[in-house]
Amino acid sequence: MPDLAPHELRVLVAVERERGFSAAAAALGMTQSAVSHSVRGSERKIGAVLFDRGRQGAAPTAAGTRTVAHARRILRLLEMMGAEARGAELDTVAGPLRIAAFRSAALHLLPPALERLTARHPGVEPEVRLVRELGRGTAGEVADGHADLGIATIGTTSPVPQELVGGVLVEEGYALVHPAGHPAPRSLPLVDWAENCTSYTRAWWADQQWLPKATVQAEDDGAVLSMVSSGFGMAVMPELSLTGAPANIEITDLGPERPTRSVGYVTTPELARTVAVRALIRELRALSRSARGDRPVIAVSDSRKSE
Repeated sequence: MPDLAPHELRVLVAVERERGFSAAAAALGMTQSAVSHSVRGSERKIGAVLFDRGRQGAAPTAAGTRTVAHARRILRLLEMMGAEARGAELDTVAGPLRIAAFRSAALHLLPPALERLTARHPGVEPEVRLVRELGRGTAGEVADGHADLGIATIGTTSPVPQELVGGVLVEEGYALVHPAGHPAPRSLPLVDWAENCTSYTRAWWADQQWLPKATVQAEDDGAVLSMVSSGFGMAVMPELSLTGAPANIEITDLGPERPTRSVGYVTTPELARTVAVRALIRELRALSRSARGDRPVIAVSDSRKSE
């Protein structure tokens, strides 16, 4: 199969992103006919139809979705190749580093690692994007070429996708969270959010007869904490989400059978070898080792914990 040139890959990415040939042409500074010609040429080389054309624009086919994901990743590697070549003599790198993370990881796990990373590599420019850990989540952002590294929930029930590599950074437990001083916290309404109860906790939740069905669904864990803090209800939350929780919230240990969640990193095999991604993984691992010891990385302080 003839190779696709970088400019052909850029056209495919633009058509998928803009959902149309005219919009892609405007974004690339090309004519619509040149974009159409390029896409047809790419389809001939690949041997598959990549876009369904219609009055509403161009929608990627299944083949197109996969092809564009590869195109983004290839183009990103070309960018990284130039950046690494320019910094080769000093074993450093400059330029953007794209990170996808769910909310609590972006707030509490990434900042110290990024501080250490940019101290060692001042030219690195972290770009952190919040992604809800639903569906394909942050791992999907990496697989589709939108991010260089993702902070994801991973483990035996939510493994690293086959085309990616990764590792666990944090093994965190869940705790009962309720208004401080409430005489019967388990009688309160349950507040929850969509990202909370997924495959790694579903079996535990199903066995807890005392847990009612959630009467309030919040947007994220921050909204849940706010509602609990105001006395609206109780929640069962992972420890990473409880970092910096309000003082009027009480955190109760759920015991040795509590559910746990594994939080780690994912990236592509190719990007895992680049200076910036390798350095960030090293900082994340170093921080998790130094904080963990024999305890979870994110631990509830004794003054905030009731047995």
